[in-house]
Amino acid sequence: MTSDCILIAGVDEVGRGPLAGPVVTAAVILDPNNPIEGLMDSKALSEKKRETLEPQIKAKALAWAIGRCEVEEIDHHNILQATMIAMQRAADGLSVQPTQVLVDGNRSPYFGCPSEAIVKGDQSEPAIWAASILAKVCRDREMVEMDSIYPGYGLAKHKGYPTKQHVEALQQQGVTEIH
Repeated sequence: MTSDCILIAGVDEVGRGPLAGPVVTAAVILDPNNPIEGLMDSKALSEKKRETLEPQIKAKALAWAIGRCEVEEIDHHNILQATMIAMQRAADGLSVQPTQVLVDGNRSPYFGCPSEAIVKGDQSEPAIWAASILAKVCRDREMVEMDSIYPGYGLAKHKGYPTKQHVEALQQQGVTEIH
């Protein structure tokens, strides 16, 4: 790579709205010479399509990493700060240093290189699309695992979000260490 090479990392998160589980972020630097067919925002894709794209992203990207903040950190910092920390962790975990970071949203933490927060970036930026897919697949898999550890909450179905079933389960069974 030459010094004038532009390496853009996309960063996105999942897990800011749930009542259970971590906030998970991903950072991805796509390879412009190795495009990924069918890439788009994770929310616009079926679970099956996300599961198909996830290994392709990992195989074809120049670099990717997952960052996270656990429930205890969310409770300590608040969800916004925990999200920023998780985003930094994802970017720090990249095996290649980006020259710019694009973040889905209206705020960007410090990454040690120029960054830009893009409102609705998950609708326009391929690197953010890739990050959104990795973060969503990672967190969803964890919530399915948590469903077997904490039965009765429906975590495999709603992934920790505040559905009627989840709220009723919390009222009946109480909170767990992942809430």
